[in-house]
Amino acid sequence: MTGADLLHPVVLHHVVNSLQWPALRPLQEAAIGPLLEGEDALLLAPTAGGKTEAAMFPLLSRMAEENWSGTSVLYVCPLKALLNNLLPRLKTYTGWLGRRAALWHGDVTMGQRRKILRDRPDVLLTTPESLESMLVSASVDHDEFFRGLRTVVVDEVHAFAGDDRGWHLLAVLERLSRVTGRPVQRVGLSATVGNPDVLLSWLQGSSRGQRPARVLAPDVVSTASPTVAVPPGQVELDYVGSVHNAATVIAALHRGQKRLVFCESRALVEELGQRLRALDVTTFLSHASLSVDERRRAEEAFAQERDCVIVATSTLELGIDVGDLDRVIQINAPRSVAAFLQRIGRTGRRPGSSRNCLFLALDGEGLLQAAALLNLWQEGWVEAVVPPPEPRHIVAQQVLALSLQQHRVGDQLWREEWNGLSPFDGSAQVIVRHLVEHGYLDSDSGMLFIGPEAEVRFGRRHFMDMLAVFTAPPQFTVLSGRSEIGRTDPALLTAKVQGPRLLLLGGRSWRVTHIDWTRRRCFVEPADGGGKALWMTGASPQGLSYPMVRAMRDVLVGSDPKVALTDRATKRLAALRDEATATAYPGGSVVVRDREGEVRWWTWAGFRANATLIATLSDLADPTQRYDDASIRLRSDLDREMWRVATADADQRICLPDVTEKALAGLKFSAALPPRLAAATLATRLADVEGAAAVLREPVRFAYL
Repeated sequence: MTGADLLHPVVLHHVVNSLQWPALRPLQEAAIGPLLEGEDALLLAPTAGGKTEAAMFPLLSRMAEENWSGTSVLYVCPLKALLNNLLPRLKTYTGWLGRRAALWHGDVTMGQRRKILRDRPDVLLTTPESLESMLVSASVDHDEFFRGLRTVVVDEVHAFAGDDRGWHLLAVLERLSRVTGRPVQRVGLSATVGNPDVLLSWLQGSSRGQRPARVLAPDVVSTASPTVAVPPGQVELDYVGSVHNAATVIAALHRGQKRLVFCESRALVEELGQRLRALDVTTFLSHASLSVDERRRAEEAFAQERDCVIVATSTLELGIDVGDLDRVIQINAPRSVAAFLQRIGRTGRRPGSSRNCLFLALDGEGLLQAAALLNLWQEGWVEAVVPPPEPRHIVAQQVLALSLQQHRVGDQLWREEWNGLSPFDGSAQVIVRHLVEHGYLDSDSGMLFIGPEAEVRFGRRHFMDMLAVFTAPPQFTVLSGRSEIGRTDPALLTAKVQGPRLLLLGGRSWRVTHIDWTRRRCFVEPADGGGKALWMTGASPQGLSYPMVRAMRDVLVGSDPKVALTDRATKRLAALRDEATATAYPGGSVVVRDREGEVRWWTWAGFRANATLIATLSDLADPTQRYDDASIRLRSDLDREMWRVATADADQRICLPDVTEKALAGLKFSAALPPRLAAATLATRLADVEGAAAVLREPVRFAYL
């Protein structure tokens, strides 16, 4: 008997006859037994690997066999666009059994929500923020609505686990299990990650070790082996030197084919999109600051075209269907090997086609990082997904949200709501005490409830600001007539300009005609060109990891990726190696004094390790410098003896980086924490203690230019 034979007969009938699949994929076969048994699971497969079906076919079979009623399955995604994309598919699958799927997120109208509350769907597609808004909403009887919940499917779980949205999701799932009164099966869907067992254990939350769980990845030979097989020569690295040249290359190559181009910033998407259109290339754009309608029109048009390009940020990395792709092109390098696997996995889906990716480096740093990433990929290395440590600010947010949900919470009972899950357990008592002492919570007769300070800081729009764990930079909505184009940074609207104020949005230039400062609206009309695009990135720490920067050093000392390198890329790499002769030492780090007397320590350790080293060697390092990925500026009078004394036992006394007030302001809910805890939270997240210690234990060369 195969796994497919265990499916409900109606589900199996439609798989064979409606979908006309000759067989299930290995992952889909492997998932049926464990999910039918109610086990927690992590399903691993590359993009378009059939993960949604691997989860939903056995869950729908259980729904029919066990006669689940009401909303019994939650399907949680990190992006509203991904939910929108999945809805038609899940409506089809649930419809086979006479069941229904529906959508609930921030863009769903009140009328649609009232319909869902009157007649609950069997499968609800939603986000963690929308789940919490339902828990705290006075118009939702959450005890009634969620009482039939049996299973939660978390799509792109690695995208959640790597930041604070993951902690928020875990905390909300624990509160949901309290509402349902039963353990809820958890099924994660993910692309390749370096630590799948750890990721599954994290997803299980308080039931970790108490419920059966397994990682399902039949296509993966080992957890250290990427699942995307790429024929030789189908990954190419080129150096083009500018956005203009990148547009010229894209316009000239692969005519008649459908190309998806990834950029690492919204501003770069806009600039490249405008230049491609100027070269008469049919071009569409997708990024988070374009309006929902603008993105949807672009993605639908791109799916229907043949000879065209869509330029996007990571918004199109997470599985949104834009039809068959011929080519993926990457400008500079993606942020991680995992992101590269997601992106190249978007190609090669059509029979007879193969996975492929062309890297176009705009500068030397982009070329170096791309070469390093490709070396790591070919070694079989993928980043581990590591939840951010010390999420104390999320603990504060959750205690406040629980007070909204229940109106009054026992001052000794609140910790039970997260079923003992750390750090939402008794260790959070110091945070609760701070919330009471500073008016975020009021206390009366052993009960806690929302206080005046919480209403002042987070009470706008029915406490909606409390439900999102990130602080979004303020943006102005851009409107042409009544049509919303997207959002822009207010800095573009306040900067001094000569002549008309021009914006670049949606790959087109616009002239600003009126600014409504109160409502944060900007009205525009089409312009011939000259527009600018800008978005501030927020206060969260940026930079490259220790493994990535070390791989960049390896490239500089001669390690070439085994991919197709153009002559331009080869020549530029040779020039970079010549320039780095004194700074890239394969056996350790280098302290270099240049002709002007500046002393710089080339650690090649990454952003967080360098931040940690600056704090640890504060007597030697310039504390005012901005953190760098590759090097640290040291005091100009440094000599070998000073170095020997300062570093003798430094690997045994690592210090956490200093935290500025500006950085703290970027940590949402930090004001609801005791100041020392808020600073400790951010310092821990900024540090790489292991990377810093490894550098301090290495040999150091001294060089003079």
